[in-house]
Amino acid sequence: MCKSNSHKVFSLLCCFFFVAIGKAQTETISFENVNVIPMHKEVVLLNQRVIIADGKIAVIEPASQKSSENINITINAKGKYLIPGLAEMHYHLENNAKNEFKLLIANGVTTARNMAEYEGQNQIAIRKKANNNEILAPYYVTTGPYLKANHLQNIDDVISIVKKHHEKGYDFLKIADNLPKKVYLKLLEETQKYNIPVIGHGQRKLPLEYSLRMKSIAHIEEFMNIFNTAQKADPVYLRKAAIEIKTSGVYVSPTLGVFEMISRYADDEKFEMLKKSNELKYLPKSYVAYCTSDSIHYRTNTWFTAPESLIRLNKELQWQKEFTKILNDEEVFLLAGSDTYGLFLPGFSLHRELELICSAGLSPYETLKTATVNPARYLNRIAVSGTITEGKLADLVLLNKNPFEDIRNTRTIEGVMIKGKWLMKNELNMMLKEVEYEYISEKRKEK
Repeated sequence: MCKSNSHKVFSLLCCFFFVAIGKAQTETISFENVNVIPMHKEVVLLNQRVIIADGKIAVIEPASQKSSENINITINAKGKYLIPGLAEMHYHLENNAKNEFKLLIANGVTTARNMAEYEGQNQIAIRKKANNNEILAPYYVTTGPYLKANHLQNIDDVISIVKKHHEKGYDFLKIADNLPKKVYLKLLEETQKYNIPVIGHGQRKLPLEYSLRMKSIAHIEEFMNIFNTAQKADPVYLRKAAIEIKTSGVYVSPTLGVFEMISRYADDEKFEMLKKSNELKYLPKSYVAYCTSDSIHYRTNTWFTAPESLIRLNKELQWQKEFTKILNDEEVFLLAGSDTYGLFLPGFSLHRELELICSAGLSPYETLKTATVNPARYLNRIAVSGTITEGKLADLVLLNKNPFEDIRNTRTIEGVMIKGKWLMKNELNMMLKEVEYEYISEKRKEK
């Protein structure tokens, strides 16, 4: 495509996009004859009318009866399924925020928890723009900087860093390393003063109970390292541990997908297939070049690449799935999060995460709770989010197929309503095209 024509196409895409997001929340929108999956209980409400007004769910009623409201826009949703907007609870903003938000929204993600502020980022400014509707974005919360043991070496470090988190206004403080007991306990004490929840990796060198003092644990892999070999192999112990985890109230993100990705990087055959993924066009070319090179960590370390290592990784993933099932059986609150990094793209990755959680033995309803009801409860938003019930915010996903029949049907997205704005399938596709075009243009400029 010549430069002048491609510029016209991009301008046209932008025009359609801004028209799409400019639909006023004052319009009354009706989903007609839609099958509603409300998620506050395991049920499908057939042939309903869902009316949206002022960015909220105003009415849910049988489509067979006369509408109780004056409707401005009618969406024919016959044979389709309406679910709450999905939450990505372990997101890492790696590249351009606007582009990554488009990937999330196009995949039905209307809530995102960012898990690190990297050098050069201003996550507070991004959160402000996202939640003040200055840019089209999911509801957004964020941690502060990615904290390791070298950042928290002593009590003075703890006092200083927690104070900075309070002053900046981060939603969470994330730790990603083992801390000395005194330092860890002081961290919990200081964050309690400012009401800043501590989240992240478990304390692998301390007994389980210490990790359970956090608000949420970022990976089920953490338990694989907290437990000793005998404990990991003992079903009775694992069941007792799950009860202890439930009693503590801590939330857990399985993040099975990103662990699965390790073996895809490390295994030569799988890596070649990964490099041919159609989704890579939604990433910056320089980023793709690095992530598909043999210089990345998972390609250079025999801990991952040796034949016995690949066998070990598969066994460890299976253990994590089994413990996910045990936690769910004991009613531990699970949060869907895909730890978006490298070739595990924002938005797309959440659907794979849900598939893996479901394959661990959870029902599709239990699986969907990890991306809807549970995140809303965790973020103290259950009053306004997480289910399709009257009075809640209009963050919705319209699917062509029933996810209760097959969790993979969360991918069959026909449209997304975010903050009361309705985006049809062609508009979502345009958003993806915009991301693709920007990175194509970036490559041309480099030449």
